[in-house]
Amino acid sequence: MKTMSLREAVGNLLVVGLESTALSVMERAWLRVVRPSGIILFRRNIEDARQARALLEDASVACAAHAMRCVDVEGGTVDRLRDALAAMPAAAAVAKHGSAAMAREQGQLTARAVRAFGMNTTLAPVLDLGLPESRAILGTRAAAADAAGVTAYARAFLSGLREEGVTGCGKHFPGLGGGTLDSHRQMPEIEREMEQLRDGDLEPYRALRRELPMVMVGHGAYPRTDGGSTPASQSRFWIETVLRKRIGYRGLVFSDDMEMGGVLGARPMEEAAVTAVLAGMDVMEICHSAELILRAFEALLREAEQSAVFRKRVTTRARCVAAWREQQFARGAGPTPTAKELARLRAAIEDFSRRVAGDSAVERES
Repeated sequence: MKTMSLREAVGNLLVVGLESTALSVMERAWLRVVRPSGIILFRRNIEDARQARALLEDASVACAAHAMRCVDVEGGTVDRLRDALAAMPAAAAVAKHGSAAMAREQGQLTARAVRAFGMNTTLAPVLDLGLPESRAILGTRAAAADAAGVTAYARAFLSGLREEGVTGCGKHFPGLGGGTLDSHRQMPEIEREMEQLRDGDLEPYRALRRELPMVMVGHGAYPRTDGGSTPASQSRFWIETVLRKRIGYRGLVFSDDMEMGGVLGARPMEEAAVTAVLAGMDVMEICHSAELILRAFEALLREAEQSAVFRKRVTTRARCVAAWREQQFARGAGPTPTAKELARLRAAIEDFSRRVAGDSAVERES
């Protein structure tokens, strides 16, 4: 692997969002400065497959090699491709049938959709438990209320993704199932004891630790544990002690969006970015504001220039991230699907959705 400059190393720790369906002049300029590890697209960025692929190709020129091309396609309420392709059913609707074949098929269809639009990573599956406390927040995003149900669904879903060459991401470590607040707006303080977390919320991560290419760390705090009032995404206890050492996870550790109120409500972006790296984060996601992306980049660069210890941490993590990306994404995006291929994929997703809904209706009647 070629030697990285310090600026390149810092860029390798960031995945960034874009404003619209095409790059602006300003975006081209700051992307060349940051050279991020990858791009994440939202519904605001996606009109159709051809346009999305063109946007990603354009942006990837200014990214690090083998760039991550991320999107959230969980199904249900979080599905960035629903308007441009077809609506995928929610995890809870699929998982409640207890069918590994159905969950695997959902993973396959999700991966085919993601690849059709030029992306290589979906930030799914959700591994949070569907507990009563979080029902108003998570809704049908949580596959089941118990660890066994979540694990069974996620294992089959991940298998489907792998078969179609797409990288998945388990989220939101260590678990938002006991939270009553939305971390997009403010930090949830989850009043679960360590024993409850160990036997429940953490179990899917333990069971799937060798099957998860990525784990997304959330912004919840767990005051009844040694993590205290610090959000997990900023906590060495949660990332290094629990995820890396106790669970033994060896894949990529990825932050939830660092612009969320669960982080920025407590500290400025500059401090949050540096603290996340010190806590053990591999890659940080900053999804919306170019100003905040640049502030994080400059803060990480400044700290690395001033601190030999921090500089070593940044360069070491950046090399690991670059090697991970090369291993995951050497296959490339593949050809743009034809109109007929997209129509067949849309029909397959719609048929799958009808079967999920039809099974649910039969169960309700019985």
